[in-house]
Amino acid sequence: MKFVWTLIWALLLSLMTAYVVSNMAGGSFHISQVIIMTLIFTGAVVVLGEGLIEDEG
Repeated sequence: MKFVWTLIWALLLSLMTAYVVSNMAGGSFHISQVIIMTLIFTGAVVVLGEGLIEDEG
């Protein structure tokens, strides 16, 4: 379930980021950029959460 929530939050944050950056740059909004950013964010969170960051205790 934590992977589903990670994917949902990554999608929402990617949508927000792509929208703001494309409007500030005067470009157009592309959903393909959002999907790529979502996959990158999700992959980074999973790698950090499952492998690199360890619990103390």
